[in-house]
Amino acid sequence: MIRNFDELLYKVKEMKNKTVVVAAAHTLSAIEAVIMAKREKIADSLLVGDESFISDYLQKNVPEFVDAFKIIDTGSSLSDAARKSVKAIKEGEAEIILKGKCDTATLLKAVLDKVDGLRTGEILSDVLIYEHPEKLVLMSDGGINLYPTLEEKILIVRNAVKVAHALDNPNPRVALLAAVEVVNQKMSSTLDASIIVKMNERKQIKDCVIDGPLAFDNAVNEKAAKMKGIESEVAGNADVLIVPNIEAGNIFGKALTYYCNYRVAHVVMGAKAPILIASRADTAETKMLSMALGVLSA
Repeated sequence: MIRNFDELLYKVKEMKNKTVVVAAAHTLSAIEAVIMAKREKIADSLLVGDESFISDYLQKNVPEFVDAFKIIDTGSSLSDAARKSVKAIKEGEAEIILKGKCDTATLLKAVLDKVDGLRTGEILSDVLIYEHPEKLVLMSDGGINLYPTLEEKILIVRNAVKVAHALDNPNPRVALLAAVEVVNQKMSSTLDASIIVKMNERKQIKDCVIDGPLAFDNAVNEKAAKMKGIESEVAGNADVLIVPNIEAGNIFGKALTYYCNYRVAHVVMGAKAPILIASRADTAETKMLSMALGVLSA
């Protein structure tokens, strides 16, 4: 099992290079990320955006990379950059999409276009991985689905499990998070968790072990789980954390970055290609790590 980002990068470097298309690449963190990925031999990149901005930056700062990337000029139009990035996937010019300057909604509108998009019939969900001192832990969904239904949560679990498998974890331990560890009829997250656990027991959700509802402390800390009398394969040792809604996931994910200073990466699963929607405020390193995660998940 891949336990940290250094191991992830090592594995990706051993793989055949894939191409990441950057939607609206005319932003510094995106350009710096593709340069880092090129230097580390993680991925090639196709840059879609304002060609004059991109070329000027490369010429002034890294002239040795002036001819390293194909550029598709869309000027400053973010919607054009999103559409042409999706087209590049459909035409086989790239296998992964990285969000550059355009916002998530603009990119996903192009991805989900009924005629020209990358729909598969599956739900899209964001899977974040963070580098805890002991191992890589996955969290979903803090980026796409607002208040997922039971059916959507099942698909969110399945998408996260696919990423765990890509990280060489064949049977990940999945914790369904709530505020409490008991079923409460007034808390839909606990009711959904109990149903999903039963589905897992009956092999309707395979290749993972699921428990819940679990409060966060019981999911990640063995001592806390034991003090509350919770005994399961998942409690205290979760590999995957499924949050009840986007607010919990968004706050949790940003706390990991800004309070814990953990390295993180994101990948959106469920489309015909992995989609990387790291925040526009994220560092070049975070975007580069997301590119590596995308390559591994493609």
